[in-house]
Amino acid sequence: MLRLHILASGSRGNASVVEDAATGRAVLIDCGISKKDFMARCADAGFDPTRIEAVLVTHEHTDHTKGLGVVLRGLAKLGAHPTIYANPATSAASKPLQEIAETHLVLPLGTDALSVRSTDLEIAGMRIFPFGTSHDAAASFGFRVECDGDALGFMTDSGIVTPSAHEALQDVRLLALECNHDSHMLERGPYPFMVKQRIASDRGHLSNDQASDELTALLSNRLEAVAAMHISENNNEYDLALKTFTETLAREGHSARACCGYQGRLTDVG
Repeated sequence: MLRLHILASGSRGNASVVEDAATGRAVLIDCGISKKDFMARCADAGFDPTRIEAVLVTHEHTDHTKGLGVVLRGLAKLGAHPTIYANPATSAASKPLQEIAETHLVLPLGTDALSVRSTDLEIAGMRIFPFGTSHDAAASFGFRVECDGDALGFMTDSGIVTPSAHEALQDVRLLALECNHDSHMLERGPYPFMVKQRIASDRGHLSNDQASDELTALLSNRLEAVAAMHISENNNEYDLALKTFTETLAREGHSARACCGYQGRLTDVG
């Protein structure tokens, strides 16, 4: 069975671990947090970070990449040397990834962003299917992870749900889905107009309402838990995002559990 350890989720830093609970083998999705926070939250999860065999980079924005170098150096001291997977356009646009490439193997990820299953990876005993998201980045991806009949879907940083994303996120047991902003809070909030436009655009972030609509469309008998991800500290509230998912599940009469990924503490799912 798969487990998701959300070490941090939000505009100040993101990092999540997908672990095969049966073997302890794992992959890390993004690393935009400090080594101290990374190690502390792995300890909180009871997870050994040396079991990480690969790092999957969703896109180049610093809240997803700025901690990569220091965390990888920390893991190297513990004897772990995970392989990095990043889209070539992501690597070209990211200074942290360019620096990492001098000492770590960086392999191409999702070179065909339009296809769900053409660029699947076999890592840590898991099958990983990258899919394209819609974000203002050089390239951006989410992931479907399958292992021994289990399935997990992971998507943040997308202004819309692309057809490939919707296909990849269907029929999963665990779902991590962006629930970034409340549209009314964003409209009335302190951000400049251009920033508000960017967030609300098709290449920005999913709103609570968009996330609710997608969750409704993805409900299946297999779904056991859904996590609201990348919740804005200025344009949303944890309780509001959680309420959005809880009410969606209740309205549809579904028994899945809803939770949040937090900026400053661990959330375990699964």
